[in-house]
Amino acid sequence: QVQLVESGGGLVQAGGSLRLSCAASGRTGSTYTMAWFRQVSGKEREFVAVNTRSASTIYADSVKGRFTISRDNAKNTVYLQMNTLKPENPAVYYCAARPFGILQAPSSYDFWGQGTQVTVSS
Repeated sequence: QVQLVESGGGLVQAGGSLRLSCAASGRTGSTYTMAWFRQVSGKEREFVAVNTRSASTIYADSVKGRFTISRDNAKNTVYLQMNTLKPENPAVYYCAARPFGILQAPSSYDFWGQGTQVTVSS
């Protein structure tokens, strides 16, 4: 099993920045691919960004140029630097992991964190 613990969420003003972290423990060999998703209440979980241990990355079009995903393999931690945040409905950001591949569908991921809420005020 893999345990994922997110942190770094909170309330921020529009235009501001937040940095989310996701620390993996357990069978970290199954975390070759780590991704961020977000979910607004009542809506489907949507892909934000994905990163592999070999540093391949993909971003959702809505966050390109504003968000950066990175990871520290030695710490088994993935980060999401979010800049120029836009005023939106509060969303819970989830970290997810899978042992291989670089995929964007939530159903493709085996392990999930509990989420951290991000609220951007106008």
